[in-house]
Amino acid sequence: MVTATHGGMRRESGIRPDGSFAWGLHQPRYGVRNLRAADHFAALGATRDGTPVENRANFPSSDVAVAHADGVYEIPNALPFRGVTYIGQRWAEGRAEDPSGLGLPPREACRFLAALDALGIDQPPEALVGALPQPLKLALATTSTDPRDLVALARTTAEFVGAADAEDAPSGLLYEWDAGGHLQPVVHDAQLYDAVANNPNLPDAYKEVMVLRPGIQGGSEIVGEWKNREGGGSRIFEYLRTNSYIPWGHFAANMAHDTVRYDAAGLTATDVQGLRGLYYQRTYVRLAEQLAIPLPPSRRPLVPDELEALRCRIVDHLQAPDAPRLTFNAALWGWNYGYDFAPTRYRLHASHQQIHQQFALIPRRVPLSADPAGTLPSYACGDLVADLCHDYRRQHRVSFFDAYLQAIRANTRMDGRDDRETALVVYESDGVMLFVPKAQTSQWELQIMPTRPIGNVLEADAVLRTALDATLLLAVRILAALGARMVTVIEYGKRFDTGPADQHLLYALLPRLPESPGAFSEAQLRWISGHYPEDFAGACRKALIDLPDLGR
Repeated sequence: MVTATHGGMRRESGIRPDGSFAWGLHQPRYGVRNLRAADHFAALGATRDGTPVENRANFPSSDVAVAHADGVYEIPNALPFRGVTYIGQRWAEGRAEDPSGLGLPPREACRFLAALDALGIDQPPEALVGALPQPLKLALATTSTDPRDLVALARTTAEFVGAADAEDAPSGLLYEWDAGGHLQPVVHDAQLYDAVANNPNLPDAYKEVMVLRPGIQGGSEIVGEWKNREGGGSRIFEYLRTNSYIPWGHFAANMAHDTVRYDAAGLTATDVQGLRGLYYQRTYVRLAEQLAIPLPPSRRPLVPDELEALRCRIVDHLQAPDAPRLTFNAALWGWNYGYDFAPTRYRLHASHQQIHQQFALIPRRVPLSADPAGTLPSYACGDLVADLCHDYRRQHRVSFFDAYLQAIRANTRMDGRDDRETALVVYESDGVMLFVPKAQTSQWELQIMPTRPIGNVLEADAVLRTALDATLLLAVRILAALGARMVTVIEYGKRFDTGPADQHLLYALLPRLPESPGAFSEAQLRWISGHYPEDFAGACRKALIDLPDLGR
């Protein structure tokens, strides 16, 4: 077992050097001294025949002996910096008896104005929704499945041009000069505006003028565009986010105003090829600029052959003995799929409408603010994987990812049953594996990785990039088929010019489930789950069989 030291504590990986998983089983049996002085007996209610129901069991007269508490599995994560997963044995056994329960029900129909029509309430739609308290407006904006409700709400949030009434399609928003001398759209309620615009059931004409049309969200420059060369109506814009929460800015690949994609059901392989293609293109171009490699002229995208040729030239330059030192030598990529906003004004997920992905380059070092001559290493989550690879090989003389792949393929269940699902692999093709990690850090976590040591997108050739993109789409479609509506996806990649040769690129897909919001346990990296990972892998494979064709 390899260990990683964090703050004086040593954390073990869940991968043994013999290529198997490690886990423990708590079987608690203990006593508790009763320090309560008084009893507070009370009636809780009664049964239908009048028998009182009381709370006497809550007030034991003596110390408490717990002879056989529920067992709890403790599974160290394969990546020790991601903490530990706990699976309640009784919960998981119940789910294993009926794995079909691993899924969420579809959203129920919600039609507010139609319900009022049925009651005979005859008032203008905007007046009816406008009279609702703000929390109910937000709830209706995020849950209504009726375009009529949503149009009425939208018309209360902003001033539209070219829409005299709800039957007219708007041509734009009304603008006014603000105190700073800038033209701004007239928006009365920004939170409600965002919530309505993010509802897939809002008519596309309103979506376009509210959030999709280029420029409606501000002056971010569009510095890239991807269009389906074979037709089919897919277009993606690459926005530059100059003043970003990511230092040195980031780029956002957003579906265009004429390519409306609000959920995974409408997302195509071509769309993902474009979203990811902009990431590859921007990454390779920025690396080439650092290495002074000539680039094609501006104002046109690179065709696939040019992109692959540029990647190969960058790899050759970095492998040369006199290779220059990269200032920006790591990539950041992420995807928040889905959006939600609570009536209590808590944003539950994402920050942008429909399908979008974000990416950036990370510098090697950061100047110290207190010492202009000093620097410190910049943070990249892939560095944590690199540290593990180094430590694992030094301790065991074995490659971590070799052992990890072996453990995944030779997996056995924690409950010892061989008459239930045993495989963690959901799908594997063209050197890319989609699997359920043994220690999930969200109840439905999936992971993707190449089966050979490809550590970042620069090392991935065109064939592998295509396989990664296809598997990423497949994973999101599987989760959506099971009912997941909010998923965060992150990439763990090694630095472009350093790092262990045996490090594998890794993607983690982390669904946010209705009853798993995250709390003190998760803040400590203690992840709670109610099912065995093998049963979830089986549910994913079943969903995969039922998926429609994912072609262009």
